[in-house]
Amino acid sequence: MRRLLNWYGPYLGAGVKIEYIADDWREVRVAMHMKWFNRNAVGTHFGGSLYAMVDPHYMLMLMRLLGNGYIVWDKSAYIDFIKPGKGTVRATMKITEQMLQDVYKNTEDGDKYLPEFALDIVDGTGVIVAHVKKTLYVRKKRETTI
Repeated sequence: MRRLLNWYGPYLGAGVKIEYIADDWREVRVAMHMKWFNRNAVGTHFGGSLYAMVDPHYMLMLMRLLGNGYIVWDKSAYIDFIKPGKGTVRATMKITEQMLQDVYKNTEDGDKYLPEFALDIVDGTGVIVAHVKKTLYVRKKRETTI
């Protein structure tokens, strides 16, 4: 799956690389290297590329962890640019057991749940470049009767 995601067109165009996907899908690490084709007019990473490098992962992780019995969608996102991103930037997304149990608990009656996930994008020295908050929409699939 990591190789497939690394060949995803927007990731190729932005220079994003998936560095690691845990076997249990509870952790994903991504990086974006500064290249001539992903530099903006002032010589830093495009803000859209910084967001794109982390955009789909919490949704994909939760889909994999919950299985086919759940609907998982991205609902909203917020990114706060802290400082210009230069060089290689990285981000790690994690879903803990507690986060997963919260999803199960809040969806057990068929209700929608809007969990929030926060992460930082950091530069090569570990300094925060951007802070991202993702809100997902999660609900158990309803049984259909014929």
